[in-house]
Amino acid sequence: MTASKSSTPAPRLAEPTKVASPALLFAFASAATFALSGPFAKSLFEAGWSPGAAVAVRIGGAAVVLLIPVLITLVRQWAAVRGSLLRIAIYGIVPIALCQLFYFNAVSHLSVGVALLLEYLSPVLLVGWAWLSTRTSPRLLTIAGAVFAVSGLLLVLDLAGSTKVSVEGILWGLAAAVCLSVFFVMSARANDNVPPILMAGGGMAVGAALIFALGLAGIMPLAFSTASPVFAGHLVPWFVPVLGLVLITTVFAYVSGIVATRGLGSKVASFVALFEVLFAVLWAWILLGEMPRLIQLLGGLCIMAGVVMVRLDELRGSRLRGPSYVVELDTVPAVLPTEAPQQG
Repeated sequence: MTASKSSTPAPRLAEPTKVASPALLFAFASAATFALSGPFAKSLFEAGWSPGAAVAVRIGGAAVVLLIPVLITLVRQWAAVRGSLLRIAIYGIVPIALCQLFYFNAVSHLSVGVALLLEYLSPVLLVGWAWLSTRTSPRLLTIAGAVFAVSGLLLVLDLAGSTKVSVEGILWGLAAAVCLSVFFVMSARANDNVPPILMAGGGMAVGAALIFALGLAGIMPLAFSTASPVFAGHLVPWFVPVLGLVLITTVFAYVSGIVATRGLGSKVASFVALFEVLFAVLWAWILLGEMPRLIQLLGGLCIMAGVVMVRLDELRGSRLRGPSYVVELDTVPAVLPTEAPQQG
């Protein structure tokens, strides 16, 4: 009997491995590296760069880095991905080019933390969009979360304070929130036939072409400078923050973000992505010496609490508690003309 017991293999502990899934690790890595874009970009702005120039170099450089992998992927999988070229183009225009442009314009008028808090109102915007499109009221926890988020926004703006907050910066930040909502929707297809490297690299190429076209047409100023910017309290060559923007906050951040979103789904991925706000405040404090005022920190906590409430309500949603209020890409064709799905 003893020998029989000793020969029985011990059960494997597989659950902890599932908890620390690769997709979750990619999500945290993406949030941390996305958050570095504000400090890198702000150092360039103070050295004479325009927001449009920073975006152009960021996504243009990323497109160059990803060019060979994108071309190889296109050649090998052309039959499978050719029907998704329009969707890749839309992804490059809205979630990549316009989202970054709007956020960098917000950063040029506001602190990095405040600009990112405005951008991360996107889950609340998704709730409002779904409410209007379905004409079905959200559940109580979602409504409470939206109220918390809007109240936090008012505190972040500190309208009664002595320091004036740029209205232009606020509008840019809210515009970035709209584009970020599109990012979560378009990145969430777990069974997508478009490889992450193609979605990111192809989107970068389209986005860069748009930004440079706007610049050449004189619609958007592209001001570059080779002056040495101050980063982390030290004078550095201009290409240091440029390389940081391209390699760290764009190539790695976007590819890992798409991988994470496909592995976790839009609900969990956008929830984990909220850590980008915390990382951004931390990076801005360490690298730029920026720290939001006490009332803004309180407002930021309210925004985060509100968005967390919205996301938790989504994660616990069931058929017995009413419809979901996260916009899933696979549900979009149901409200579009029959020809529309062929475009994506």
